[in-house]
This record gives sequence, structure tokens and C-alpha cells, in this order.
Amino acid sequence: MQTKPITSLSIGIVCYNSPLDQIISLIDSLIVSVRCLRQNCAVSVIPIFLIDNSEEPGLVLESFADKQRLLDDLKMEIRHLSGQGNIGYGRAHNLMLHKLESDFHLMLNADVILENETLLNAINMMTQDHDVKLVSPHTIDQEGEKQYLCKRYPSVLTLLIRGFFPVTLKKYFVNRLADYEMRGLTEAEVSDNVKLVSGCFMFADTRALQTIGGFDESFFLYFEDFDLSLRMGRLGKLLYAPNVRIMHSGGFAARKGFWHVKVFITSGYRFFNKHGWLFF
Repeated sequence: MQTKPITSLSIGIVCYNSPLDQIISLIDSLIVSVRCLRQNCAVSVIPIFLIDNSEEPGLVLESFADKQRLLDDLKMEIRHLSGQGNIGYGRAHNLMLHKLESDFHLMLNADVILENETLLNAINMMTQDHDVKLVSPHTIDQEGEKQYLCKRYPSVLTLLIRGFFPVTLKKYFVNRLADYEMRGLTEAEVSDNVKLVSGCFMFADTRALQTIGGFDESFFLYFEDFDLSLRMGRLGKLLYAPNVRIMHSGGFAARKGFWHVKVFITSGYRFFNKHGWLFF
């Protein structure tokens, strides 16, 4: 009797002043998704790196004490990293990059919830086609509205319209924004003509991720996911997989105050300097 090959998975979650109940909801969804995965695949122990960038980390492993038996049964190990301060999203994910021995590595925002078959379907996508280096999911927000995480290469004008124009003016650029957000991607099958994906959920080939050195740490926040997408795309394909499904509660930089707007502009300038300027 032939045994199933053993698959290995690791997960990184970056937090910054994240509400504890948000983290617990994410871990609960991971538990359910891992259970579904293990029912269908032979999977080794899954390390979950919980990286807390808060200046005063309040997230402690004791918060999951009541789930420890379940985590042990599912061979999930939560490893808490804290004390590094607010070093940025990409740099935080890179902290464990050299430690990874997995086939696949999932990078997550704290404000994400996975559906039951999310991990199973993502791994199936990767194992069926070894040219796939990064998978992006079908995503909805808390109101059930679809979020469009796959993007085309942006122009400066498109980013200004999308992030900062009032609704009354955005209506004149509906087609431009829809094209940028790749709203025409089919929900019936996977699409492999994707160039850029959002960092809130990046399901990666670990070896490819290590080959490119992970995130470019010169991006403190914003555009680090676009930069990583372009570099991963040089090694293989980026997929949009509609059967890999999550919920994500996030927002645009312009809605988060002056500091976020400043960082967004700084990172955008760095991104275009590195990869090429497209103004219109």
C-alpha cells in the first residue's frame, strides 16, 4: 500500500496592537482549516509564528491555553515572537525566514479569517503545478462584499484616484479602477496572469520565498507585497484561486490618517524608483 507523501506547511502572522479577539478568531479559523487539511493530506507539524510588533506586546501564549490540547492534537505549534518593536510588516515576516523548513509558507495579516478548505485548496494548487510560486485567494470583507486583491502594475494616477479621490470623482474612472483591480478575473477557474497580489494572504512556495530573500525590508509598510510579487513572478506563476477563500477586514491608507498617507507615499516612491515609473 502506497502512503501519501508528507507535506509541510508553516504560517506567519504579523500583529501590531491587534485586538486579542481578532487574533483568537484567526487562530480558530486556522484550527478548522488545518483539521480539514489533515483529513485529506499527510501533513507534518505546522509551526505558526505569531510576530507581535507592538511596542508593549500584550499578546501572550497563555491566551491560547484553553486551546492547547486541540492544537497539540492537530500538531500545530504557536511560536510567539515579540520585543522587536514596530519594525515593519515585511521585516517582521522575514524574522523567521531562515528558520523555515516547510514546502509552503503562508503569510497573513491578523485581520483575516480562513474558510474550512482554504489551506487544502491552496496546497492542491501548488502541488498540481510546481511552476506556481504564490497563490492569492477569493476575499470578502465583513459585509460580504468582494475585495479585489490581485492587481495590474499601477500608474501614479490610478493610485491617486483609488486612494485619495472623493467618490463623486471616482465614478468617472470606474473602468480604469476595474482594470487595475482585475475585476474581470473569472470565478470559475484559477487565473495565472496575475502580476501583483495583496500581502494580507500570500501562500508561497517556501524555497522560492527564501531564494528572493523574502520581503525587501526597505519598505516599512505598503508596496512591500507588490515588490515581493514582482520578484516571485520572476521564478514562476502567481495564481488567483477562487476556491481558496478568506474574509479580510482592511482598508485604504487614505482612511487611516496622515501618518499612513505619508508612509504610503514614501513606499510608493520607493516602489516606482525600483521597478519603473508609470504616470498615467
